[in-house]
Amino acid sequence: MTLRPLLLSGVFVLLCQVVPAYADPCKAPLPAQAGVQFSGTVRYVGDGDSLCVGNTADPNAWIEVRLADFNAPELHEDRGAQGKVALERIALHREVTCTTERGRSRRVISFDRVIARCRVGSQPIGDMLRQAGAPEGGN
Repeated sequence: MTLRPLLLSGVFVLLCQVVPAYADPCKAPLPAQAGVQFSGTVRYVGDGDSLCVGNTADPNAWIEVRLADFNAPELHEDRGAQGKVALERIALHREVTCTTERGRSRRVISFDRVIARCRVGSQPIGDMLRQAGAPEGGN
């Protein structure tokens, strides 16, 4: 009997435990009312219309935002990765101010993200994405 399959299985299990998952690092409680304003640095970009805002390096203090004024393709859709890159270029590591609002469903929170309009300085991120030619569409 060879030990190779057993060794490979052990390495696989070890790697699965060591490699961190970055699918959803934002863990702060979400504002539950429309009109709440918050600000901080964009710490993470999930796709072309979602990002995390926080004042510290601790993901437990990051608020996950779904941009209210821009609708990008999902990552798995055509041009989805291009949308994420566009949002990273515009907002990642920059200071933003966001204001929560109700979405089409009349809810402030959608899929574990708060719906908000965010600005870099005085410019809305949605407008900046359009000016940069970022792909629009999706859910």
